[in-house]
Amino acid sequence: METYDIVAMGAGHNGLVAAAYLAKAGKKVLVLERKPYPGGGVSTQQLNTPGYWHDEHSSVHIMIQGNPMLRQDELGLISKFGLKYHYSPVPHATVFPDQSVLYTYKDIDKTCACFAKVSPKDAETYRGFVKTSQQILQMFMPGLYSPPPPLGELVAMLDRSDEGRLMLDYMNRDCLDLVNRLYESDKVKIHLLRLVSENLQAPNELGTGMGVLLMPGIIHTYGVSQPIGGSGKLTEALVRAIESCGGEVRCNAEVEQITTSGGRANGVRLKGGETIAARDAVIGAIHPHVIRRFVEGVPEPVMQRAERATLAPFSIMVSHYDLREPTKFIADPDIGLATMLEFMATDKLDEMIADFDDLKRGLITPRRLCAGGDESIGDKTRVPPGAGMFHGITFAPYTVKDPRFASRGGWDDYKEEIGDLSLQHYRNFVSNLTSENIIARKIVSPLDLERSSPNSMMRGDLHGVAPYFYQSAGHRPTPDLGQFTVPGVDRLYLAGPFQHPGGGVYGAGRATAIKMFEQLGMDFAAVSGGTRQDSGVPATIAAARTEGMVLRGSADEELMHVEAIDRVGNELVIKGKSFGTMPLEARLDGASARAGLKMLGLSKLAFLATLPFRSGK
Repeated sequence: METYDIVAMGAGHNGLVAAAYLAKAGKKVLVLERKPYPGGGVSTQQLNTPGYWHDEHSSVHIMIQGNPMLRQDELGLISKFGLKYHYSPVPHATVFPDQSVLYTYKDIDKTCACFAKVSPKDAETYRGFVKTSQQILQMFMPGLYSPPPPLGELVAMLDRSDEGRLMLDYMNRDCLDLVNRLYESDKVKIHLLRLVSENLQAPNELGTGMGVLLMPGIIHTYGVSQPIGGSGKLTEALVRAIESCGGEVRCNAEVEQITTSGGRANGVRLKGGETIAARDAVIGAIHPHVIRRFVEGVPEPVMQRAERATLAPFSIMVSHYDLREPTKFIADPDIGLATMLEFMATDKLDEMIADFDDLKRGLITPRRLCAGGDESIGDKTRVPPGAGMFHGITFAPYTVKDPRFASRGGWDDYKEEIGDLSLQHYRNFVSNLTSENIIARKIVSPLDLERSSPNSMMRGDLHGVAPYFYQSAGHRPTPDLGQFTVPGVDRLYLAGPFQHPGGGVYGAGRATAIKMFEQLGMDFAAVSGGTRQDSGVPATIAAARTEGMVLRGSADEELMHVEAIDRVGNELVIKGKSFGTMPLEARLDGASARAGLKMLGLSKLAFLATLPFRSGK
């Protein structure tokens, strides 16, 4: 029986990220993947014709751009292992039935000028809102890439400042309510709501409003990017990082069971009977709905709460087209630069909301809710010379109840027909999406998505579980599992889109790694050091230091800016702000001070005395 320090089940990007940090720390790491290739939802394959490289699932990398893993190149993915990003000047655009276009540029002035053509008032509202969003990001972003606090503690902390209470307000509302309060133009509202609906949420679902608050700040701060060569290039860089440290990634190796002994995970058993031992820990890409299938010893109440985790109300259907020539858009050639491009069947807000409501009822809506584009316009490596590709995304129900289709079997029986309905819609916006220009296509249904990642994309939910407020922070996916550990089974750690901070490409396995380092008695800060060296992207966190007394975390992020140190009676009171905006007050009494002096010892006391005279980083 082979033995490793760390064995990871699943080579999705989150599991690979966690494994890469452990491998960098010197652990002997093995990652096991059921499919013939790694990546999970972050993979790029030649699906139809040789030379045409399609992203199977994720295509746009937004949230990962704030991750210290990239910002400070902690794993060397950029400086050593070949990862390169393309940043479009047009992160997002919406085309309406009359071929008019609303653009969200990386440049805020250009964006507001575009919005002003529809509504000068909305343009100014948006400008002010982006500023607020960017301020909130200072508080919000550091917590996305580390283990989160329990939801109750987060709420209590937020409730102590105006900025925090604003976040709480947005967290509890739905996106539709928020944009209706802020904006007057239906086109502006549709443009913003379609952006946040990419998170598989309907605009009128309570507990999803944070997207409206955060996305403008993220887009205008970090931009929107795609790896050159396809989304899977992130996976390839992670595999190289693991292998460079002596780790292994083994494909065609399906895990059947997490083995345990004495209430502790000690390895895995593969389909076919092979067992592999793990001295230190096991990482599992295990959706809360299927933990029972893979793990024994979990208390029944924990298991039942896991199986009640709420999934997104709908999924997507994806169309992959290989084209003889690049896509030609009717409205404006520049929309081909948009990383995220929406093709609207209506410019009336009420009609779009009705379409989302029908979608949640299992209907195939006559007005298609579609997005898409040609990735080869910004990245010529994706297709043969002179050719093009089209990547279409249509929201679709996992369980079809539409009477036109429901009586005819399942998705395998009618996905091509529904794909034709979407193609007909795309042709309203693309002049050469014709039979003469189309070489081949592949339609991927919500059922196909589940088959692709049966332990993660349950019912076609690419993001694991729904992004509702009650399934956020330390309660994602449940309060029991929110710290990446599994009650009843020591040394089993979870990684996947169903964990904090959410679905999409976050590099969220970093938080899993931090939890593992803590419990294995290792120094994450020592292992994760490094500075990002590439150009054309925002400055690193280290370059944006706050002046004054600042306490920093392992990734050099600001944890607390100390504003005052006062004596109150027999206590020392330290006052400041946590993560930029949240008021924080710490008290030190005599007993605690004596304990601290004992912890310091003479040598550290001497160092403390000389610390003010030492140079900074």
